[in-house]
Amino acid sequence: MNSYDVADIKKAKEGKLKIEWAEKHMPVLNLIREEFSRTKPLKGLTIGACLHVTTATANLMLALTAGGARVALCACNPLSTQDDIAASLAVDFGLNIYAIRGEDNKTYYRHIDAVLDMHPNITLDDGGDLIFILHKKRTKQLREIIGSNEETTTGVIRLKAMARDNALKVPALAVNYSKTKHMFDNRYGTGQSTIDGILRATNILLAGKKFVVAGYGWCGRGLAARARGMGAHVVVTEVDPVKALEAIMDGFEVMPIAKAAVIGDIFVTVTGNKSVITYNHIKKMKDGAILANSGHFNAEIEIEQLEKNTVRKRKMRPSADEFTLKDKSRRYVLAEGRLVNLAAAEGHPDEVMDMSFANQALACQWLLEHKGKLENRVYQLPDSVDWRIASLKLKAMGVGIDKLTAEQQKYLSSWQEGT
Repeated sequence: MNSYDVADIKKAKEGKLKIEWAEKHMPVLNLIREEFSRTKPLKGLTIGACLHVTTATANLMLALTAGGARVALCACNPLSTQDDIAASLAVDFGLNIYAIRGEDNKTYYRHIDAVLDMHPNITLDDGGDLIFILHKKRTKQLREIIGSNEETTTGVIRLKAMARDNALKVPALAVNYSKTKHMFDNRYGTGQSTIDGILRATNILLAGKKFVVAGYGWCGRGLAARARGMGAHVVVTEVDPVKALEAIMDGFEVMPIAKAAVIGDIFVTVTGNKSVITYNHIKKMKDGAILANSGHFNAEIEIEQLEKNTVRKRKMRPSADEFTLKDKSRRYVLAEGRLVNLAAAEGHPDEVMDMSFANQALACQWLLEHKGKLENRVYQLPDSVDWRIASLKLKAMGVGIDKLTAEQQKYLSSWQEGT
């Protein structure tokens, strides 16, 4: 018998249809799922996952189950859960699922504990909460862990910090660092889904607006490109001189956030850091400025300080709150400062999550194959996994590429042939 805690079990039918729709757009994961069904490489494993509960995640869970694993899933963000998907996973697929959209902090951590109560051998994280709770509060269970997979930049940064401090007690795989993850999910997925979230939350016109992107990593690159494609005038803010230079060379205006605050109409943070937009920045903004976040945690915008200096707060739309300041000017915060693409929309398209979750599935297999051989540090999947996933994706898209001839391979691997 599976256990679950979901918002409304009656939504299962609707959720199942969405899961089936996503499945049709995830050909790479489907091929891995078919292989897993035959070979059962994960038989006997318990896998605990703390991820965004979406249609794509549902298909990852089904692939792991097909591989023989017992799976338990909770949400990695209180506002990213799709309640109909959670219901379907519980009712139609018999998964152990603990996720309710809008759950409070107490429920959020109770759900994490429910997953850890299953005593997982491998953890899948998006932000690191499972592995960090294990290290902080459930250290006796660490000996049961073969390894941990991390999905997002923020989580990898935290894991690397733990490794530097010799605090990491299990091997960890930075799935986010796989090329077929961050070069596509972070750039094309975040770019499109963030715009989608902003438009669903506001229904505003982007063309002609000053659109400020804080951070020019892979997510920022994708967002800036998509905003420009919608006709916005894009401004980038950065702390990394190389990334700032890259943004300039890509044709974007670059300036400090304090200067951008005065001219921007829409502000989106994608840095993974805290207090990127402070209340002092918010005070300088135009009446009607819109603020959103697409980084993992809701710490990038100083919303608490904004709350303290607000004379009136109204919910103007389901994912848009109006804050009126003492000078009667207004600021609009989308999705409570949480991931706007998941809190106000449906997250990344399934086609791009196909590659990300193919990496997650193969990462579980890789950890099991290397059980007992890994140090307690952060690893990357080998390039061969990237090549396999990219090749399968191209095949599914009906795209062929060239192959090196024997002569070309010899030329590239030799130093005798030159000019």
